[in-house]
Amino acid sequence: MFSNGMRVEKIAVGQLDVNCFVVSDGSPEAMVIDPGDESDCISWTIDQLSLRPRYILFTHAHYDHVCAGGDLKARYGASIVMHESERDTYLATKDLCISWGYGPEDFPPPDLLVKDGDLITVGGIMFEVLHAPGDTPGVICLYGGKTLFSGDTLFRGAVGRTDLAGGDIGLLGNSLRRILGFPPDTRVMCGHGEETTIGFELQHNPFLRGRI
Repeated sequence: MFSNGMRVEKIAVGQLDVNCFVVSDGSPEAMVIDPGDESDCISWTIDQLSLRPRYILFTHAHYDHVCAGGDLKARYGASIVMHESERDTYLATKDLCISWGYGPEDFPPPDLLVKDGDLITVGGIMFEVLHAPGDTPGVICLYGGKTLFSGDTLFRGAVGRTDLAGGDIGLLGNSLRRILGFPPDTRVMCGHGEETTIGFELQHNPFLRGRI
């Protein structure tokens, strides 16, 4: 689907139906966001569109968002990207998943650690990295082309959880106030479920009452 010069392909993967996004601008260069599982399905989409992933970006490092990253890196040679504060969460996820039968090679170290305000370019689209802690210490959202990739910070009609290790309800509130400052027509591509807009969430999201 093209919007504002951006093509976004959504693939729901894994037992928790994480939204993996393959983002491009009509050129071969692409970015894969949150490849949580089912690397063959993700690769099929990439190959059907004749894309060449440059980045594999984790909005955060919970297992349902990262487990296909190693396979995709091995296949395409793309750089794995996460926030500099997310390394501990990623290592904990790696240990957990190894206990489930994954191999260490499924969780290669990040190639690029980013921070708030960094810019990532994919084709002709520039994305700003927004540090949005709350779900974990190193959550990031991406904003570019009037589109926000919100990970597990903001959902249609809901917000991220803070009851897991590294969660912080106060930080989540701060992160929500920041991203809800974008224009109301900003398209929001969520980590689970349907897409939404900032304006819709400000009017209808019951979890934002008293936070914003």
